[in-house]
Amino acid sequence: MQYILIADDNPDITDVLSEYAKKEGYEALLAADGEEALRLFGQYAPAVVLLDVMMPKMDGYAVCREIRKTSDVPVILITARGEDFEKIMGLDIGADDYIVKPFSPSEVMARVRAVLRRMVKKPQENVANKNVLVVANLMINLDEYALSIDGQRMTMTKKEIETMWTLASNPNKVFTRDNLLDSLWGYDYYGDTRTVDSHIKRLRAKLDTVAHPAWSIQTVWGVGYKFEIEG
Repeated sequence: MQYILIADDNPDITDVLSEYAKKEGYEALLAADGEEALRLFGQYAPAVVLLDVMMPKMDGYAVCREIRKTSDVPVILITARGEDFEKIMGLDIGADDYIVKPFSPSEVMARVRAVLRRMVKKPQENVANKNVLVVANLMINLDEYALSIDGQRMTMTKKEIETMWTLASNPNKVFTRDNLLDSLWGYDYYGDTRTVDSHIKRLRAKLDTVAHPAWSIQTVWGVGYKFEIEG
């Protein structure tokens, strides 16, 4: 049986999500604070993690960062506040999805199924693309989730590396913002195109710390973005 970790300091929420998780065939692990969530994560290696953002001892962002140091397990953040910058922050630190309270428990389980479907597809996609992509001075390694420019390893989030892989493996192809939302966050992600714009802005800022004259991420105004090879 697979485990699902549900971390929230509101027992009403953990109880109802636990019941729905059991109906989906999971054994629920319940945590009331961030430290307990990390302890259970290390002990049981759950298949998916639901994290409330505002928790005692360690908030959901901090717990997600710790998990991402060792694992690519799907993480869904849950919060009572839905400001765009908070959603973007959560996605940038490695969360796979974001749910705003109040929510339907069945919606949460639908998001769980969606992120797990995307995880199942990844190894097949990786094999097809041989896991490593090199374009001029850019190298992306999906086995290690690493990106380097001129041999200098860049500090990138999981989602940023996936964005670069998607764009760079399709040079000069224009991706609409909706294309990128669908391919990187999935059809079941309830976000908007501003998430993509903010994500690309942060990604460019990191890339531009090292010269890369042979390639760039270009904005196609009114449409989206493309990875352009110069010359």
